[in-house]
Amino acid sequence: MSRLQLIATAPMGLESIVARELKELGYSDMEVENGRVTFAGDLQDICRCNLWLRTSDRILVKMGEFPAKTFDELFEGTKALPWEQWIPVDGEFPVEGRSHHSQLSSVPACQGIVKKAIVEKLKQSYRTDWFQENGARYVIEVNLHKDVALLTLDTTGPALHKRGYRKLVTEAPIKETMAAAMLQLSRWNVSRPLYDPFCGSGTILIEAAMMSWNIAPGLRRSFPSEHWRIIPERLWSEAREEAFDAVRDDEPLQLTGSDIDPKAIEIAQASAKSAGFGRDIAFHVLPAAKIKPEGDYGCLITNPPYGERLSEKDEVEKMIRQLGFTAAQLPTWSFFAISPTKQFEHYFGRKADKRRKLYNGRIECQYYQFFGPLPPRKP
Repeated sequence: MSRLQLIATAPMGLESIVARELKELGYSDMEVENGRVTFAGDLQDICRCNLWLRTSDRILVKMGEFPAKTFDELFEGTKALPWEQWIPVDGEFPVEGRSHHSQLSSVPACQGIVKKAIVEKLKQSYRTDWFQENGARYVIEVNLHKDVALLTLDTTGPALHKRGYRKLVTEAPIKETMAAAMLQLSRWNVSRPLYDPFCGSGTILIEAAMMSWNIAPGLRRSFPSEHWRIIPERLWSEAREEAFDAVRDDEPLQLTGSDIDPKAIEIAQASAKSAGFGRDIAFHVLPAAKIKPEGDYGCLITNPPYGERLSEKDEVEKMIRQLGFTAAQLPTWSFFAISPTKQFEHYFGRKADKRRKLYNGRIECQYYQFFGPLPPRKP
């Protein structure tokens, strides 16, 4: 099979982080666009990228892209694509859709046209008029944007932020992909202490532990493309074996989290245990005003409460002021926080050294970065 065009989808604002991860994995031929990074790869790369990407949502196979202002153009363009190379006679192939700024604005109608076109193509290949669709799952998406149709196959299934270790969640959890992005955008590394005073279900700390030990984030979950006939089982086995061999669990961890809610700490401890870090991450029930991070040149990285109800605004202001007070007591530490609060720097008592717009779910936030001194170089 010739080289494939693969797409790593990205939460808004994280495209460059996904591209950086791909580069570190050895990919160079990339195109970065809003919400996605397109790159060249082969069947083995479907396996590797699903296992290793920390900040992407899913890995798609780009089947084709063509102008589609009419239903006839959508039908013929879809039918011309090589669906028979991917979908077997018993394959289940639901069609999902999106349309933005296109003449074909009815998503259900577009989904129906695409489904019909694929059925017609498979009829020619398999010489049958009926498909039971009781085999492996091949989710197809038609994405219409400015009268151009992009057809893709989803190799991932449930989004990549679903690592498999989080069985329970707190009221307002941060996604694992966003937690990993916050860590990658910070100055933290395994040699520096890390503290999260609003740790909730412990996601930032668990993601940090996985990065420290070089654990592939998709290692403990499954993917629908593992059951695709086009991808030999040995490719998945080799990719997982490579990931297992890459683990280095001899790195000492300096990870601590606290939260005022005892229930949140119970959930965090259960999630850490599920991820294999039950004895490696310290959790405490503490209000932010009483935290005492240990060590020098550490990083405090957190997702503080947002206070979406008016009655909570004063409480959020107090929390941010407390963070600023804590920062003043820890002159060698760096502080990183994601928040939609416009007056964050005012309450913190210091202008951020760097800011970056990120979206936590659908909430527009700023990632505030307050840099302390870098650790001295070891002789």
